Amino acid sequence: MRRYCPGRSILATALVFVILAVTPAIAGAQYSKQQQLVDKAELTLEKFAANPTIGWTPTQARYAKAILIVPQLLKGSLLFGFEGGTGVLLVRDEETGEWSQPAFYKLRTGSFGLQIGAESSDMVFLVMTTKGVESFYSSSFRLGGDVSVAFGSMGAGAKGQTSLTFSFDMLAYTSNQGVYAGISAEGAAVITRAKWNEMYYGRGTRPTDILVKQTVGNPGSEKLRAALADTMQ
Repeated sequence: MRRYCPGRSILATALVFVILAVTPAIAGAQYSKQQQLVDKAELTLEKFAANPTIGWTPTQARYAKAILIVPQLLKGSLLFGFEGGTGVLLVRDEETGEWSQPAFYKLRTGSFGLQIGAESSDMVFLVMTTKGVESFYSSSFRLGGDVSVAFGSMGAGAKGQTSLTFSFDMLAYTSNQGVYAGISAEGAAVITRAKWNEMYYGRGTRPTDILVKQTVGNPGSEKLRAALADTMQ
């Protein structure tokens, strides 16, 4: 006949409570980088929208099919130059006008030369054509190669506004800070951040699940989507 041991029972109960308490903390840590980026994207959008020299017109905003927000694109070099950053893409439903959940992408490019300096810039890309939107469904593509891009700027280092038309797949805007006169994403590779998408939505999540099928969601993106609804009318 087994003896009843209250100590073991108490220990088992305490263990259960510890597991339940730790699990959300682990999940929160896992998602924190992605959520921080989504929150930064919202702040970037609001900053651009509040600036009267932003460059995009109400017509462009109204007809944009998608938007890629890169809160921080870094460029710095000592002999070897690099540009890179992570952003979120949201696609607008053509029938309802509602914005999708954000999908995560990174921008990567590089150059070699006698360059010394550092620069940080946030960028916003308005995607104006179906071709531009569909390019994000592949694992990677190049700006200026696979899709056409026209650049405008605001803030320090602006080279003046460019005459833009919808013949370009994407329209890009940037706010520059640093020693470089300007920043260009021409030739940059746009690459799906598959792991980040899975961490934010669940294992096996693909860009099409987020942007086309819209079978996944995360409540952490609601503020960003609401800001887009207000800004991109």
